[in-house]
Amino acid sequence: MDCLQLAEESIKNNGIPKESALAIINTSDRDTFELLAAANKIRQHFKGNKIKLCAIVNAKSGKCSENCSFCAQSAHHKTNVESYPLMEAEEIVKNAKAAEKNMGATCFSIVTSGKAVNKTEDKQKIGEALAKISSETNMNRCVSTGTLDKETILELKKRGLKRLHHNLETAESYFDKVCTTHTYQERIDTLKAAKEAGIEICCGGIFNLGESLEQRIELAYAIKELDPVSVPINILNPIEGTPAHKNYKPISPLEVLRLIAAYRFILPDKDIGLFGGREFALRELQPLMFIAGANVTLVGNYLTTKGQEAQKDLRMIKDLGLEIAN
Repeated sequence: MDCLQLAEESIKNNGIPKESALAIINTSDRDTFELLAAANKIRQHFKGNKIKLCAIVNAKSGKCSENCSFCAQSAHHKTNVESYPLMEAEEIVKNAKAAEKNMGATCFSIVTSGKAVNKTEDKQKIGEALAKISSETNMNRCVSTGTLDKETILELKKRGLKRLHHNLETAESYFDKVCTTHTYQERIDTLKAAKEAGIEICCGGIFNLGESLEQRIELAYAIKELDPVSVPINILNPIEGTPAHKNYKPISPLEVLRLIAAYRFILPDKDIGLFGGREFALRELQPLMFIAGANVTLVGNYLTTKGQEAQKDLRMIKDLGLEIAN
């Protein structure tokens, strides 16, 4: 396999055939760095040397009705995760301002546990927070609030919503091994409702749940069909008390890098980021996520786990000769 030739094909044709993607994700450890160089070429072509930084706030935690195997916030699992109701709008805005000022983040997402935000009071709080973030910061406004219908999305759009994040989580052929309390189609429907409402979508998945390499590629092409602007890649950081922790098998850093590279070849012009689990999965190889094709990452803390110090991330990006996008 000529990785550089395949990179040219991806740039020219906005992607590669599935059989080529399968070859990429099955690259040997020995040949992985050749693959990364080719993926880096695609990233540079479409994204230059700019790296985008996102931040989130866990605005409502725990007691989720859904049984996703990896999630520490599920009421079906016995974990030590903190539970609390939706934050007040001012507290959410405070987090957004801190992420912009101290971390260089340009996109901020309000994340809530639960299948959906149903209470009128909660919708009003989120709308108020979006409006204030819109007027008091320069950040892109995003929500990750579970299943939403078009009407609710349009309401939030009026308050300043620009983007909706909703992961497919895993391949459709593996979804029932990860969650049985809602369907894969429900996730598709929420994403389509957002697009119909004129909202950007951010859609990715979580990996190392027991899925095959082929299913990782299956998910990539499902995401491609939805045409999101951004694709977050999360690597399982197993939390004690979840089924995913019980069944966990380590993933090597090189395997994670091949995953990022494969997604860059398949989705050459999209923002692709390594988010949850990056410190845990890549360890000392974290800087190579950008060489593998990522042009976005999350700064600050995750939902229920700590992230590394934001200043360390900023230094890492600078040391690679890359720049923080404004």
